[in-house]
Amino acid sequence: MKIRYLALTAALSFSATAFAAGDGAALFKLKNCSVCHAATGKSLGPALADIAAKYKGDKGAQARLEAKVRNGGAGSFGAMPMPATPRSVSDGDIRIMVAWSLGQK
Repeated sequence: MKIRYLALTAALSFSATAFAAGDGAALFKLKNCSVCHAATGKSLGPALADIAAKYKGDKGAQARLEAKVRNGGAGSFGAMPMPATPRSVSDGDIRIMVAWSLGQK
C-alpha cells in the first residue's frame, strides 16, 4: 500500500513539474485557445501553422504576439478581432503558449 502511495505521489509530482516546465500544448487547450485556433486550417482565428510561418525569423514576434494575446487586436489575419485574454491567464502562461505556437509547422 505504501509503495502504491509513493508511486502515485511521484507520478503526480512529475506531471505537475512537466506541466509547470512549459507544456504549451496543454496550456493552449486548458486556456481554451483551441476554441478559435486550430493547428492547421483556419477556424475562427488563424491556424497555428500560419501564425508560425508568418512570423518565422522575426526576432520581435514573441513580444508582439504576447502583447496581442494579452490585449487583443485585429488586422493581422483578417477582420476578425482577437479578444483580450482574461487576467486569470498569467503572463507566464501566455509566454509559453506563444513560444509553443511559433514553433508549430
